[in-house]
Amino acid sequence: MLHPLMLLNSYAKNDRINDNKEMEKADAIMLRTPKKERNMPLILFAVIAIIVIAGLLCLMEARRELHYFKVTHDVVKSPKLNGLESEKRVVFLSDLHNKVYGSNNETLLEAVRQVCPDLILIGGDMLIGKKGCTFRPALDFVLKLPEICPVYYANGNHEQRMKEHPGEYGNVWETYRRELVQAGVHLLENERISVYLGEQKIQITGLELPEKTYCKFNRYPINKTDLEHCVGKGDDSVFQILLAHNPVYFKAYKEWGADLVLSGHLHGGIIRLPGIGGVITPQVILFPKYSGEMTVEEGHTIIVSRGLGTHTVNLRFLNEAELIVVHLKTEKQSE
Repeated sequence: MLHPLMLLNSYAKNDRINDNKEMEKADAIMLRTPKKERNMPLILFAVIAIIVIAGLLCLMEARRELHYFKVTHDVVKSPKLNGLESEKRVVFLSDLHNKVYGSNNETLLEAVRQVCPDLILIGGDMLIGKKGCTFRPALDFVLKLPEICPVYYANGNHEQRMKEHPGEYGNVWETYRRELVQAGVHLLENERISVYLGEQKIQITGLELPEKTYCKFNRYPINKTDLEHCVGKGDDSVFQILLAHNPVYFKAYKEWGADLVLSGHLHGGIIRLPGIGGVITPQVILFPKYSGEMTVEEGHTIIVSRGLGTHTVNLRFLNEAELIVVHLKTEKQSE
């Protein structure tokens, strides 16, 4: 009969042998498992972490862009401006949609003042044309602009819908319009006006196309004749600035004779992709040709504002709101 201590030693030895065998098995499994598979959980975690961090950064940037604007400077030269003795500055505002920057929009007003503009041109959609929406933030801002320099205002689709449907909106448009005119704002509703910048004569035209040109999922055809029906024939003898809210009809604007088209409406395409531009229009058309930049074609220039505000889809990404300063120069003046 074995001594108890010998039995214990025997059991302990067997346990060690079994443990060693289990470890050998585990090592063998590790040796047989490819390194790539062993690292898969770590790689998956890293990928998920990167996606989450990137998503958070995108959300932070989108949120920032809803609360700030930039000042964009564009230079336009033309032989029709050779009568200018010096550069003239034009501030272009569009698609504010009741947005307020700072107390009573003082931040935006101060940015306009610092430019020391010769003209302020407005491309429409300063308010939100929806039943029950007040126009007060837009009106309070625009009323202060004539204190800086002459102001010319063309309607966007939001003003136009209130104007053309008084049965739905009541006298909202008439009240808004009356206060603007009383403050010295020049409203151009399918109208043209001659303006002198020093000795240089230019013409400014405010275009209102039919309301159906703003219908979603559709692009209503517009040509030169349609423009002439709205505002008369263009005058090639003088520099023509056309305030046309919707930029998709630039081909017709060129044929009509616009030297400089100032547009908005597309809010920069909501999301902008580097090297591509805006992604989508309010008409739900993907990748518009003109969405938030300056383009020159055949001697005609279109500048499309990315707007100052949003409505309905309150989103911007890689698409900062902007106040545009257009520097009008002779062909000989340097940049």
